[in-house]
Amino acid sequence: MTEPHARPAAPALTRAERLDRLPLTRAHGRLLGGSGIGWALDAMDVGLISFVMAALSKQWQLEPTTLGWIGSIGFVGMALGATLGGLLADRFGRRNVFALTLLVYGLATGASALVSSVAALLVLRFVVGLGLGSELPVASTLVSEYAPTRVRGRLVVILEAFWAVGWLAAALVGYLVVAPHDDGWRWALAIGALPAVYALYVRRSIPESVRFLEAAGRQAEAEAAVRTFEDSAPLFGQSASAASAGGAAAAAHAVRPAASHPSADASVASGEHAGPTRGFRALWRPDLRTRTTGLWAVWFFLNFAYYGAFTWLPTLLVADGMTMVRSFAYTVIITAAQLPGYAAAAYLIERWGRRPTLATFLLGAAAAAALFAGASTPAGVVAAGCLLSFFALGAWGALYAVTPEMYPTPVRGTGAGWAAGFGRLASIFAPLAVPVLLQAGQLWLVFTVFAVAFVLAAAGALLLKEQRGLALEA
Repeated sequence: MTEPHARPAAPALTRAERLDRLPLTRAHGRLLGGSGIGWALDAMDVGLISFVMAALSKQWQLEPTTLGWIGSIGFVGMALGATLGGLLADRFGRRNVFALTLLVYGLATGASALVSSVAALLVLRFVVGLGLGSELPVASTLVSEYAPTRVRGRLVVILEAFWAVGWLAAALVGYLVVAPHDDGWRWALAIGALPAVYALYVRRSIPESVRFLEAAGRQAEAEAAVRTFEDSAPLFGQSASAASAGGAAAAAHAVRPAASHPSADASVASGEHAGPTRGFRALWRPDLRTRTTGLWAVWFFLNFAYYGAFTWLPTLLVADGMTMVRSFAYTVIITAAQLPGYAAAAYLIERWGRRPTLATFLLGAAAAAALFAGASTPAGVVAAGCLLSFFALGAWGALYAVTPEMYPTPVRGTGAGWAAGFGRLASIFAPLAVPVLLQAGQLWLVFTVFAVAFVLAAAGALLLKEQRGLALEA
C-alpha cells in the first residue's frame, strides 16, 4: 500500500508578518496613546513660543528681526536634532532616543522661564530644538514598525493628530495664562517642562521596535515584544477575518529572520540594488534617490509655509491692530480647525492612498493661504485661517505616514531623520523671512509666498512611491 504523501508544513512567518496580520489590539492603542502624548507635548512646546513672541514684542519692546530669531533658533536645533535623532535611533533604538529627547527639551523649556535676556532665551531655545527635532521622526518610525499593514497609514496620521491637541493646548495656555498676566509667558514656559517628567513613562512603558531588536541581534527581546502584541485583546469590534489573521500569526512560533523572506526589502535581502545599505549615502542609491528627492522637497516647502505662517500668526494679528486677548482668541479658533483636517486625512489615506491625499491637502493649503492673503475682515481672517489649519495639518499627517514607508529597516530612522532635518532648514528661514516680506509687501505678500511654497510641496509629493496596502518591507 502506498503511503499518502505528507502535506508540506506551512512556512514559518517572520515577526514582521506576524505583526502585520494582527488585528488592532490594546497594545497598539497603548503604543499610539503613549507616543501621541509625547507628540502633543512636542507640539505644545513649539506652539508656546509663538505666544511668548507676541508677549515679548510688547513687554521687552523687541524689533521684528529679533523676534524672528527667537522663532527661528529653535528650528536650527530641530534641523540638527532630526538628523542626529534618526541616526541614533538606528543605532541605539527608537524608544531610548524618544525618551532622551523628551527629557532634553522638557528641562530646557522649563529653564527658559527663568531667563532675563534675549541671549539666554536663544541659547535655551536652541537646546529645546535639539530635543524636539529628534523626537518626531523617531516616534513616527516606531509606530509605523508596529502598525498592521492595512491601517499603518491611518495610525500614523492619528499619531500626528496629537500635534493639533498639543498646539490647541498651547493656544489655550496663551489665551488663559500669557495674555492676562505680565509674567504669563514665564508660567507658560514652566508648563512646557512637563515632557521631562513624561520621559520616565516612555522609558518604562513604550516597547522597543521589533525590527530594530532583530537587526541588533536581540532575538529573545524581539520575540517577547511580538508575543505581547499577539496576546493583547483586540480593540473595538474586529471582523472575523482580522481576528483569524491574528490567530494564524500567533500560532506561528518558528520564526525566520525577516530578511530571508521574499517580501523583505529586496535591497537588503538580495542585494540587487548597487550601493550602500546603511547611512546617509544609502538614501541616494539608484532605487531610493527619486523618493528621497521628492520627500526632501515636501518636507522643505511644507516646513517653510507652515512654520512661517503659524509661528508669526498671533504676532501678526496683534501688529494688525488687534488686542493680545482678541488675537489669541482668534488663534484658538483657527487652531481647532486642525483636528478635522487630521480626521479627513486619516480616512482618505487608506482610501485614496498616500500620494494623492498628500498632494490634495497641499494644494488645498495653497488655496487657503491665497485666501488669507486677500482677507480684509476679521471674519475673513478666521475663515481663511481655519481652512489653512485644516489643509496644512492634514498634509502633515499624510507626510508623517508616508515618510517611514519610503525606506527599508536599516535606514528607516536615518531616512526619516534626514528628510525632517532638511525640512527644518526651511523652518529656520521662514520666521526670518516674514519681517522682510512684511516690509516689502505687507501681509498679502507673506501669504502669497506661502501659497507658492505649498504648490511646490505638492509637486514633490508626486515623486513619492505609493505604499498603500503594502507591507513595510515590500
